[in-house]
Amino acid sequence: FVIVGIDDKPIYQAEFPEARSQRREDTLHLNQLTVIHAALDMVDELVWGTQAMYLKQVDRFNDFYVSAFVTASHARFMLLHDARNEDGVKQFFTDAYEAYVRLLMNPFFDSGAKVPASFDQRIRLLGKK
Repeated sequence: FVIVGIDDKPIYQAEFPEARSQRREDTLHLNQLTVIHAALDMVDELVWGTQAMYLKQVDRFNDFYVSAFVTASHARFMLLHDARNEDGVKQFFTDAYEAYVRLLMNPFFDSGAKVPASFDQRIRLLGKK
């Protein structure tokens, strides 16, 4: 899971190792950011054609899928997963967006600062579902 800012730089990233398959574990870590970054072009094209925030599956790489969610501030939530579960992915993005909005609404949070541990714990908890 990666949150990409408007300047195409990752703001936050998390792995859910217990949720992914154990095969290709070493190569997946090396390729996941590359696959997600390559899918950003697809997201940028799709975002202008719809008003929906959840863009569903935007790209596919081998047996992995890339799903995307775009916020009102044009931050992109990207998830690389190996199972087709549209309802589960949509619920994950909705809950992650709620946590992200709460983080941004915190007056003590600086958008250039490191993401607090409470946000990271919340996202990792959502990833276990």
